[in-house]
Amino acid sequence: MKMCGRRLVLFTILLFLNAALGQAAFAKERMTVVDLEKRTVEIPKNPERIICLGPGSLRLICYLGMMKKVVGVERFEKTPPVGRAYLWANPDLAKLPPVGPGGPAGINREPDLEAVLKINPQLIFVANMEPGRAEALQKKLNIPVVILSYGGFATFDDIVFDSLRLAGKILQAEKRAEELVAFIEGARRDLQKRTEGYEESKKPRVYIGGIGFRGTQGIESTDASYFPLDWVRARNLAKEVIPKGHTFVDKEKILSWDPEILFIDGGGLGNIRQDYQKKTEFYRHLKAMKNRQVFLLFPYNWYVTNIDTAVADGFAAGKILYPQRFADIEPRKKADEIYSFLLGKPVYPQLEKEFGDLGGTVVLSP
Repeated sequence: MKMCGRRLVLFTILLFLNAALGQAAFAKERMTVVDLEKRTVEIPKNPERIICLGPGSLRLICYLGMMKKVVGVERFEKTPPVGRAYLWANPDLAKLPPVGPGGPAGINREPDLEAVLKINPQLIFVANMEPGRAEALQKKLNIPVVILSYGGFATFDDIVFDSLRLAGKILQAEKRAEELVAFIEGARRDLQKRTEGYEESKKPRVYIGGIGFRGTQGIESTDASYFPLDWVRARNLAKEVIPKGHTFVDKEKILSWDPEILFIDGGGLGNIRQDYQKKTEFYRHLKAMKNRQVFLLFPYNWYVTNIDTAVADGFAAGKILYPQRFADIEPRKKADEIYSFLLGKPVYPQLEKEFGDLGGTVVLSP
């Protein structure tokens, strides 16, 4: 860490003061937890001042309703909240002091140490940080660092339930954590129950394009593990190329598949519209385009998985693929039911303004 003389003196003073304050806090009540990387961490009981680092950690605290304990945020969380419903629901978070850059470039990196010490958090939650780096950060700052996890990148892993339960235990929000787990599990069961027993050969062949991957992408970007489609047992053509995970397929392959239904991830819609102007004939040859069977889903992979949006996507996709089995579902209303439960506010209008009508027909031509 390179610092000029004055900054080094300031950092040393802050570190000394923080150590003293930290010891005073620890002198009250402590507890020991095991984080998601199997690290044993001694922490203050029911900390009142926390910060969240890395992709998705702040979102989990918002799900738990513990925003009032957050005393600083990454600068990335102060940028326009594109695709991140938790920021639409909690705009005051953007007014908190910055503690480091955050964002994709900041993954697995230290925050601004001086900025962290200035706001004197009692606990740091971090996601996507290697255990060794977390341990080093904890020693430098003399502040407990607890690692949370979403599991695999851009997908859904039940390990997120462990993260919610651990954070809930630490913040004395255990009841809320169990309510969150029950709600998400209930939505998954509902989607899967509605679609069970449907003959595979009668399902429409579907393709999802425009999925973000290290930035926004075009029609060729797809995913065999797109869990809103998995949860409604969709016949996802990407699985014919790769068993799981993200992949790029060329336009010739998409033409050979000629999907009956085409979903477009809203994050890549702008790219696809631009591509349509250059490769109009390709799009016009697709059956789904001819039959106006092209539909919008919200992008859920913004600073890892936005579970709220992904669940809303599942119900919108189910409505399109199995209209009779989802006859009682109105995607907009269902989306706000999900946002309201997980985030405390109905923020669907903001997402619609960003991307368009969830489950709505997409028109690419001007």
